[in-house]
Amino acid sequence: MQASEATPPLFLNGLRKALPYRYLLPLAAVMGLAPFRTQPHLIEKLTMLFDGTLSRPSDIFDLVLHGGPLGFLLIRVGADVVVRMNKPESGTT
Repeated sequence: MQASEATPPLFLNGLRKALPYRYLLPLAAVMGLAPFRTQPHLIEKLTMLFDGTLSRPSDIFDLVLHGGPLGFLLIRVGADVVVRMNKPESGTT
């Protein structure tokens, strides 16, 4: 394997530093499950999206607001997977 193949793209390292799990996990949990007493907005807006009734600008903003942290969390997990797949195996010579 060539040395250039073993290193991940530079933007992935920057992405991993900019989106630490210690902030993403609680933020995604709180924003994804808020409000806690009734049906969470994220579930409500996703249901509206799949039913085809998500049309008001305030509903679209609410979907982005409550789903954004979860989207960033998925991007961060994807970046970590790519970095681990490009990491050379320690047992090979």
